[in-house]
Amino acid sequence: MSTPSTSVTDISRSGGRLYGVGLGPGDPNLMTLRAVQVIGEADVIAYHSARHGRSIARSIAAAHLRPDHIEEPLVYPVTTETTDHPGGYRGALEEFYEKAAARLAAHLDAGRTVAVLAEGDPMFYGSYMHMHKRLADRYATEVIPGVTSVSAAAARLGTPLVEGEEILTILPGTLPEEELTARLAATDTAVVMKLGRTFPAVRGAFEASGRLAEARYVERATMAGERTGDLADIDPASVPYFSVAVLPSRVDAVRPSGRAGSGEVVVVGTGPAGPLWLTPETRGALAAADALVGYTTYLDRVPVRPGQARHGSDNKVESERAEFALDLARRGHRVAVVSGGDPGVFAMATAVLEVATQEEYADIPVRVLPGVTAANAAAARAGAPLGHDYATISLSDRLKPWEVIAERLRAAASADLVLALYNPGSKSRTWQVAKARDLLLEHRSPDTPVVLARDVGGPTEDVRTVRLADVDPAEVDMRTLLIVGSSQTRWVQRGDSGADRSIVWTPRRYPEA
Repeated sequence: MSTPSTSVTDISRSGGRLYGVGLGPGDPNLMTLRAVQVIGEADVIAYHSARHGRSIARSIAAAHLRPDHIEEPLVYPVTTETTDHPGGYRGALEEFYEKAAARLAAHLDAGRTVAVLAEGDPMFYGSYMHMHKRLADRYATEVIPGVTSVSAAAARLGTPLVEGEEILTILPGTLPEEELTARLAATDTAVVMKLGRTFPAVRGAFEASGRLAEARYVERATMAGERTGDLADIDPASVPYFSVAVLPSRVDAVRPSGRAGSGEVVVVGTGPAGPLWLTPETRGALAAADALVGYTTYLDRVPVRPGQARHGSDNKVESERAEFALDLARRGHRVAVVSGGDPGVFAMATAVLEVATQEEYADIPVRVLPGVTAANAAAARAGAPLGHDYATISLSDRLKPWEVIAERLRAAASADLVLALYNPGSKSRTWQVAKARDLLLEHRSPDTPVVLARDVGGPTEDVRTVRLADVDPAEVDMRTLLIVGSSQTRWVQRGDSGADRSIVWTPRRYPEA
């Protein structure tokens, strides 16, 4: 027989050895050989149970228990009921864990080997870990992994759980419903544990995130009384604690088949840069779509998913892109129109809605999901220059005459508003920044702070603050956003003057006239 290995090793410590034994999901045949070996050699067998005294862990391992085993039932003082403990529910459990660990320590100090039985895997939502944290630094310890309920559920469903580049999210059903909704919307695949009384809220989260139709249900996987089915069909009153909700892999899953009238268009904002700027709602919409439409640069920010068509185009064909997306939706596709920043701020939402007002698209659902816009991203990098009233103006004269832009600049400047200037320049537009600077100098001090934020969130990010009089048009391109302060905006150097630690903010209180 092989010598037991240790995962927390220090065999020179005095006393016995502690084992955390993973038993798997319930079927005794799914116990590992190492788990059976350790149970057979242990002096003490410990297991958790509720006050009724029945222990699922003990029942799984029952065939391997000896008559001379010392058994230590670790009986919870509370499970889901209320308690009059002065520390409340958490206080009652903490006291229980301390007392249980002391009981096991007494055996270990006497030189006995102690095996703590755990359903599933000891370190995966397991009760054993509370003993481990209190004892493993004092005694030689080995943790024997077990098959988790997650793996068992996927196996019993006979459906791939996660594949390729998909992301699996494990969630406790005890999370607030809104938090569950956000996380379910944002992930590819998921398993929600700890159902029972939480099931109505969990089901609500699946429905609110648009994932209910995909969700499956598994109860007591590999155990007597096992049940599987579609989550939407499960009676909440029938759901026990030992059950899970599963979002299986979307790879090769059936996507919309192109039935007339079943499609929709969702306009999503990807923020100013990469995945860190996506909202959970946007992530979910991108994952759920069977077709993506957008400017190629923005499409490149979205991970490639099997079975999902991608239709990229040039940046100057917004109306054509919108019409193409609506035509796809009319043929039954779920289409995500990808936009940079926030789709409603100088971006694709307006183009899509404008085309959607045409009679032939009147029945196509269109939703707009917000994203982090460039002004907010740039302001956060600089400090809080948008802390008071401000205006956003695009300097692009491609869709409106420069005279209109100039008049709006004068109006905003004379009102002493902070200005966020979008689309300041490009290869074909090289003079607007200088014109805007000179116009603003008619109303603002030359010392007014101006934030030049380029490629915020991207690999070449550069955020600097200069005086209005020192704004150099040669340093501004299409990827730059300008924030021009008001008369109240402050620009301060914090800490060591040798480091670039300047901050810009606009006070919320405006001085009395």
